[in-house]
Amino acid sequence: MRARKILVMGLPGAGKTTLAFALARALDAVHFNADRVRAELYGGALGFAPADRVEHARRMGWLCDRVVEAGHFAVADFVCPTGEARRAFGDDAIVVWVDRVSACAYADTNQLFEPPATCDVRITAGTVDDSVRAVLGRLAS
Repeated sequence: MRARKILVMGLPGAGKTTLAFALARALDAVHFNADRVRAELYGGALGFAPADRVEHARRMGWLCDRVVEAGHFAVADFVCPTGEARRAFGDDAIVVWVDRVSACAYADTNQLFEPPATCDVRITAGTVDDSVRAVLGRLAS
């Protein structure tokens, strides 16, 4: 399998980080969690306005691209709530939509969230191991 960047996206509370952590371990990949990147690299410089979310997605995609250029898998997990944000992350990503919740605790995120028109893997049920196998199967195809 060639190195790729993988976006694990969906609403807060859907299980993105749990899946991303397990997937990164299975692929020996670098894992970027959006909350940690915001806290460690931005120091609060980006908020949650739609334009900030797009910029955050662009930066997350850029980080992942550097890892892939070095020959490794990169896994990013974050809401990535709009088509524009997903395009900013990069059209070359494997998109995994963790679609296990229909709403979250953040009204602004619920209002902004656009289900992806397409994705490579859609997770609606099953265990973390089932989800990892589904993504690995997609990468192998």
